Amino acid sequence: MSSNHRWIFGLMIVALPLALLAALSSGPVAIDLVAAFTSGWRGDSSDAVILWQLRLPRAALAILVGAALGIGGAAMQGMLRNPLAEPALLGVSSGAALAAILVLYYGAFSSGLVLPVMAITGALLAVGSVWLLAGRGASASRLVLAGVAINAFLSALMALALNYAPSMFAMQEIVFWLLGSLANRGWDQVLLALPFILLGGMFLFFSRNYLRALSLGEASAASLGFAGRRYPLLVLFGIAFAVGASVAVAGTIGFIGLVVPHLMRPLVGQDPGRLLWASGLAGALLLLLADVLVLNTVGAQELRIGAVTAFIGAPFFFWLIVSARRGMTL
Repeated sequence: MSSNHRWIFGLMIVALPLALLAALSSGPVAIDLVAAFTSGWRGDSSDAVILWQLRLPRAALAILVGAALGIGGAAMQGMLRNPLAEPALLGVSSGAALAAILVLYYGAFSSGLVLPVMAITGALLAVGSVWLLAGRGASASRLVLAGVAINAFLSALMALALNYAPSMFAMQEIVFWLLGSLANRGWDQVLLALPFILLGGMFLFFSRNYLRALSLGEASAASLGFAGRRYPLLVLFGIAFAVGASVAVAGTIGFIGLVVPHLMRPLVGQDPGRLLWASGLAGALLLLLADVLVLNTVGAQELRIGAVTAFIGAPFFFWLIVSARRGMTL
């Protein structure tokens, strides 16, 4: 890693607490942060309640979800050896969202651990379906094709659930999960998502050497001792746990898992192992900054953060296409 790249990472590490401070200062009501912090968790002033019960858990959730999506995207791109891959490509996000939608649809079990467990189960089922459809020893391109097919099927099921929503309230809840949002999130959601995201992150951390070996090709990875299904399943389970828990508490937030690894890859020397933690840091920073933008947007209704990340991701795609065209002409 060059000195310039170290400077960039140093700036990102410094920028994260600054972005956190900006998130805690943002909102429709101005508060005295110093007084709210000094009051502590049990402070009964309005500033303390707003800080500790509303803004701090929301900011913490943005950091957690952004890191999970960034790491999941980096792991997916490393496993498929495709820089355009993201968790949604293999139906992970759609499977988790569909499971969460079904929980909200029936409404009886929308509290406690049921929602994140169901979302993670949906993500795992989607990944398992892609794995079975692609077949044993499938190439990366066949996995992508199977993922596109499963993703299209899950999207159709979500549209069906939306079409037959029993009430306007249920329809609004379903749309909430499809657009993604951090509004009205509290410590309950943070504590629900945290263990699953940490578990998924541990799985991906233990598979970092497999991703490094896989960058040399499947045959090279097998010759280095990474043969069999153990390591691919470890990656897929890690992505399913991290992304599934994120979808369970924040809905579907796109483009973080695609854009962030692209931006970080040149900074880590194309190393898939180091790309994991770099993408986690950048994903947390990007989603926190996107939420600051949401909190400072004036409107009758809060802008969904999924729409903000889509606005970030779409120009990035344009830039990729223009860069590819320039490379072909040169």
